Amino acid sequence: MPLEALIFDVDGTLAETEDLHRRAFNETFAEEGLDWHWCQDDYRRLLQTTGGKERIAHHMRNLSLAPDAIDIAALHRAKTERYVRLMGDGGLDLRPGIAALITEAKDAGLTTAIATTTSHPNVDALCHACFGAPADSIFPVIACGDEVAAKKPAPDVYELALKRLDIAPDNALAFEDSSNGLRSADAAGLACIVTPSIYTSGDDFTGAECVVPDVTHIGGIEALAPLLPTPQTV
Repeated sequence: MPLEALIFDVDGTLAETEDLHRRAFNETFAEEGLDWHWCQDDYRRLLQTTGGKERIAHHMRNLSLAPDAIDIAALHRAKTERYVRLMGDGGLDLRPGIAALITEAKDAGLTTAIATTTSHPNVDALCHACFGAPADSIFPVIACGDEVAAKKPAPDVYELALKRLDIAPDNALAFEDSSNGLRSADAAGLACIVTPSIYTSGDDFTGAECVVPDVTHIGGIEALAPLLPTPQTV
């Protein structure tokens, strides 16, 4: 089966963004007069819940707050705006080997895509900060969490990416950093390469095609095609 596309998660996979997200959350909480502060241990636990709005809701449940006690959507919009500003200030780099792998993939005629639970503005901000280019010029296909009914570990966002790519899951590889992402890709029928991030290094990655510190350990595009599922004979 030919390899046609590489589908990337964003946060933790393309770049170590999660601490910047945490900072944006904490600064937004303070700006809004909330006495919440998520330390790294707090945020590691909260990352088991995918989606920023969902993390806020989870935190509120832990505090026994009513779901309507805070306008979650407005709070999350403010956090996203702050995150984009912080991203624009610089200081964020792509993880090792990501830029080279994407360039190599494009040179080989492969399509690069995004399947993420984060929002499109966050994807745009990262691409401008790290690639110096609009997101859709790097990733012709982008599927985000706010476009689907259920976020990772549900397969919805990967299924949306595959639909937009117009290819079968057997012709693509997913790149993830978390167990929730791996489970999402697997449920969509995709083989998945995992590069754990600072917040996911202790996750269970059973079922991944391979687990490596970063994509420099893969061996380039030539090493990817053998990771696709073997066709079943009838």
